[in-house]
Formats: sequence, C-alpha cells, structure tokens
Amino acid sequence: MIEIMRSNDPVALSYAVSLLEDRDIVCFIADQGMSVLEGSIGILQRRLLVEDERIEEARRMLHDAGLGGELR
Repeated sequence: MIEIMRSNDPVALSYAVSLLEDRDIVCFIADQGMSVLEGSIGILQRRLLVEDERIEEARRMLHDAGLGGELR
C-alpha cells in the first residue's frame, strides 16, 4: 500500500475513504490510534494508504472530488 493523503481533517479522510470504497479501491487509514496518545488534539496527521495497483486511479478520483490539495 502507498500513502496518498495525509490530514488532520477527519471529514476529508472519511470522504476520501467513501469515494475509494465506492470504486472498490482497497484503502486503509493509518495512525488513527495515535490520537489516543496525543490526547485527541489533532497534532498527528492520519495517513490514507491505497493499494499499489490503483494508485493513479485513486489520485485522479480524489483530485476531481476537490481533495487535490491534500494529496501527497
């Protein structure tokens, strides 16, 4: 899996995951459990990982959905 997006915004991450899952693109949000360690103040960014084979499709789709500024 390859990191495609990094954000502190849970809404943007949820939206991205929803878009990817609608297209059956396997994805995973890493570092969600880190919020417990940081006290849930949003310092540490969560990473959205996408399956290697569909990275370009995922990148294009998220850019078209208005999340281009969040992409890595």
